[in-house]
Amino acid sequence: MSIGQKAGRKEIETFLPHRDPFLFVDEVTITGPDTIRGVRTWKESEFFFPGHFPHYPIVPGVILIETMAQAGGVGVKLMGISAAGTFFLAGVNNVKFKRQVRPGDVFEMEITNLRASPRVIKQKGVGYVQGEIAIEAEWTCIVGAEQ
Repeated sequence: MSIGQKAGRKEIETFLPHRDPFLFVDEVTITGPDTIRGVRTWKESEFFFPGHFPHYPIVPGVILIETMAQAGGVGVKLMGISAAGTFFLAGVNNVKFKRQVRPGDVFEMEITNLRASPRVIKQKGVGYVQGEIAIEAEWTCIVGAEQ
């Protein structure tokens, strides 16, 4: 692992089993020994916008949590902490929604490893839009067998 190591969309697909329309991370960068930065730009064509408040579309909160967990998973794999296996979300805690995320927004994530081993990953993250906090959350993932 080296600070500044980056993964774009093609590399992300080598780390995660998710694919469109459920792959929500555009870029991941290692920014410190336990810190990860992720980015997602939300397009108007996202599958959920037509049904999630058609006249005032926003990104569903559960998808924001999933996005941060996906970025965190890529980061852990880039760091070499858990190179193999599929991550399964096992718990979500201390979630606070502070700003809506809308079509066209660039969602920037700062993720910190609280505990990271080859079998269990516990992280916390903050998601921002235009420098404003949109969401804060903690989550735990269990690493399952490679599928």
